[in-house]
Amino acid sequence: MASRGGAFAFVALCLLDLALHGAAEPLAPAMFVFGDSTVDVGNNNYLKKCKIECKADYPRYGVDYPDQAPTGRFSNGYNLADQLAQLLGFPESPPPFLSLPNDSLIPQMSKGISFASGGSGLLDNTSSHACGEVLSMTNQVRNFTSLARQWKIENQTAADLVTKSLFFISVGSNDLFEHADITVDNRNDTEFLQLLVASYSSYLKDLHRAGAKKFSVVSPSLLGCCPSQRLIAQESKDFDKYGCFGSANNLSKQLYPMIASMLHDLTLELPGMNYSLGDSIRMAEGVFNNTHTPAYNFTVLSKACCGVGDFGASGCNSSVPLCQNRANYMFWDKFHPTDAASAVTAKELFGNTGSFVHPINVQQLVTSQP
Repeated sequence: MASRGGAFAFVALCLLDLALHGAAEPLAPAMFVFGDSTVDVGNNNYLKKCKIECKADYPRYGVDYPDQAPTGRFSNGYNLADQLAQLLGFPESPPPFLSLPNDSLIPQMSKGISFASGGSGLLDNTSSHACGEVLSMTNQVRNFTSLARQWKIENQTAADLVTKSLFFISVGSNDLFEHADITVDNRNDTEFLQLLVASYSSYLKDLHRAGAKKFSVVSPSLLGCCPSQRLIAQESKDFDKYGCFGSANNLSKQLYPMIASMLHDLTLELPGMNYSLGDSIRMAEGVFNNTHTPAYNFTVLSKACCGVGDFGASGCNSSVPLCQNRANYMFWDKFHPTDAASAVTAKELFGNTGSFVHPINVQQLVTSQP
């Protein structure tokens, strides 16, 4: 993802982590990924009606991915799902669901599948206009549960494997982006956020009924700080203390405790459910408040690496300039983090001991007894 040096450093970190665990086998038998463009590894490539604005299968995407291949990841290299998968001992994220031939879907279930789709949200109609076509969370969960049902019929150990596998979910940002665009006088934030949380709860219950027990959930971050939203803040004069779009960040900050409460309540309702919740808001604040500490190497926090104009918010393609020091940029394009930023997030999700993840981290989650 980042510059070559940043990429090599992260590979070294992964190797060290595996060495410390003393085993070549992944810490979970499989990883199943759900959500939006922060974790999509190419499902949108196969959606014929999906607009190019919601695809990443062209240069300069993938400039730091092996062979500089644009795979559909909304990143210069690996994305958050890849980074976390590597810390778990996998080579990268599991493959996109739509890339798999029908006869390989069931065999692939023992290793994991990514159902994530750029542009998707917690609500079915999210991004329907902006993207044309995405795999909604409803369809993502339905695709998994259908495969799980068939897999259990064909494989006696399938149920046990599902129980021990990691279910990684990063979703909600696109819902908030769209809602923040509505004028304050014409929206009800509380009612909207409650609807999002109710939808989230429904998806988790469906996955639990299909056998899922271990959930790693990532909350939407400070959305108002990505380059596209900083541009909106500049035009609307709606700034917060970071110079970001205040309305969008306020929505993120309201949603996080609601997700946290919902997850806690579900553990009391759903037998065997366990979870790790990543607080992306506090992670982002840690970067913004500690820009010169050794823990964070990001010196460009408001401008996209790939893009032109104010904040580099024009969009990323082969015709726009590309920054060279990608490991120092927090944002790759007008919406998405660089692979260097994703690496920091993945490391915190995996091993943080309380500041950014609750009640346990992903390493503790996957090694716990189901």
